[in-house]
Amino acid sequence: MAALIGDKDANRAVGMACKSNPLLIITPCHRVIGANNKLTGFNIGLDKKSYLLNLEKVTLNGDGDLFMGE
Repeated sequence: MAALIGDKDANRAVGMACKSNPLLIITPCHRVIGANNKLTGFNIGLDKKSYLLNLEKVTLNGDGDLFMGE
């Protein structure tokens, strides 16, 4: 996300924006993952983040990494 906004060093700012998001599904912070493809903090828990991603048919491997395909 930080790279997409043009500042690859803004990862903490992105994290803080997601942490303070009161509209979790309307503003889909559950879709933000770490640069290493791992699930990272979510203010209602990583289990809920994983659940929402699974509802959207996003594939996670056994380590909780986002599966990016071939």
